[in-house]
Amino acid sequence: MALKVIGAGFGRTGTLSLKSALVTLGFVKTHHMENVMTNSQQIDLWHEIASGKPPQWDAVYNGYQAAVDFPSSAYYKELLAHYPDARVVLTVRDFDSWYRSAASTIHAVGGAFPGWFKTLVPRFGKVFEMVDLAIWQGLFGGRFEDKDHARKVFEQHIEAVKAHVPANQLLVYQVKEGWQPLCDFLGCDVPSEAFPHVNDTAAFHSRLRALRVLRWLPAVLGILLVLALVSFS
Repeated sequence: MALKVIGAGFGRTGTLSLKSALVTLGFVKTHHMENVMTNSQQIDLWHEIASGKPPQWDAVYNGYQAAVDFPSSAYYKELLAHYPDARVVLTVRDFDSWYRSAASTIHAVGGAFPGWFKTLVPRFGKVFEMVDLAIWQGLFGGRFEDKDHARKVFEQHIEAVKAHVPANQLLVYQVKEGWQPLCDFLGCDVPSEAFPHVNDTAAFHSRLRALRVLRWLPAVLGILLVLALVSFS
């Protein structure tokens, strides 16, 4: 099955809302980073791509009708070359708002994730290595924390998409615009239900707090072990 919609917008530009909207419009299988995190085959395929091996796009998107969010958006040129009839939706957002959101969520997760857990569960280590190779090193050159550099990458990406994608195949879109522009672009009827504005920032922050607690687990277990040995001595 060929992709019909390619999301070229960076993560945290409303991609989860866009995914929900596309599902409602009939693109029931829409690929998102969530699908990578929970699927071992997806992790392996994307890790190979991020490591520089030839992409197996038909295997990555087997059964999918659309793809949004990272890591797909980092490869929009390659995806459009492989699926030339696809329509491209470039989700955009004010840079400062986007940077605050990305810095406190998707970028923060890698640093908060316990190293011992990555070793204990190699699948997670592979995910974070893939994300680092494709996004933080690949797109941002290892300089995401340099806000001026991140702004340059963010803005250049938008202009590059506009320059590369034929105008009749591209929608530059803010999810706050709702159904009408998206439906007009995709040739779909406007649903009667409200547009899905999905904000998962609170959930991200909750996960980060849990991860930071986990980082102390080996130390806590070590202390308990020492105390147990002392009590038996």
